Amino acid sequence: MTPAPTHLPTLALVGSAMLIGWRLVVRVRRLVGRQRFSRSRSRLSVVVFAVVVLALLAGSLGEPGRALAEIAGVGLGVGLAVYGLRATRFEVTPGGLFYTPSAHIGVVLSVLLAARIGTRLVQVYAASAAFSEPPFGLVRSPLTMFVVGTLAGYYAWYAMGLLRWSNAVPSTTVLPSGG
Repeated sequence: MTPAPTHLPTLALVGSAMLIGWRLVVRVRRLVGRQRFSRSRSRLSVVVFAVVVLALLAGSLGEPGRALAEIAGVGLGVGLAVYGLRATRFEVTPGGLFYTPSAHIGVVLSVLLAARIGTRLVQVYAASAAFSEPPFGLVRSPLTMFVVGTLAGYYAWYAMGLLRWSNAVPSTTVLPSGG
């Protein structure tokens, strides 16, 4: 009996790249246009990204380079979110609360994520094809931790900013929007 190959088939790599590309296009479209504010989505973003940061940080406690890269990324992400909230256009309408985020920040963060994922997929594919490293080491790199920290810090802080803005809007100026 011959052992199963341990490298990723090219078809799986191409399929993964297509799926990631499609999701990034959907994300960029959502990040650059006017959006209805959703309190539940903002709360979920705060919780999910905080959990991601804490889980990755706990997993990298034995490796200070990875932990510091993630913390630095979170700091950069928070700074970008502060700038992004200042550049966001907020609207209070009888139909609900709306906001239009800075298209530049959303596109830059999406391209950063796509570039890092693409680079890591190629590295994992090459490493597994050469049988030199198992393919599950996707987040072992300090650069990957920096990118993930930047994205998580940005999205969590931006969502908190949206929640603060919505709480500052008098409830009598907006009809219930169900979000």
